[in-house]
Amino acid sequence: MLVALIGVVLIAAVIVAAAMSLFLRRHGEQAAPDPGWVATDEVFRDPASERLMRVWLDAEEQRHYVPERAGPGAGARGRPRAPGDGGGPR
Repeated sequence: MLVALIGVVLIAAVIVAAAMSLFLRRHGEQAAPDPGWVATDEVFRDPASERLMRVWLDAEEQRHYVPERAGPGAGARGRPRAPGDGGGPR
């Protein structure tokens, strides 16, 4: 009986952790750039979330990662998508 209870608790903990990971940001990730940050030309596809991310620099030149809000064929502010991002041939 105790072993079954421990098993159920462990499974519930794994499910809760997996659900939380979908909503939490990763290290250095921001929902939107802060005022004063400067966008770089560096764009990459995050392998864990498969989101297209742009690197931004703050005044101390620390890196921050912000998801691109892209329409079809373009990144944020109309920039082209990163190579290898699954956008197809050009």
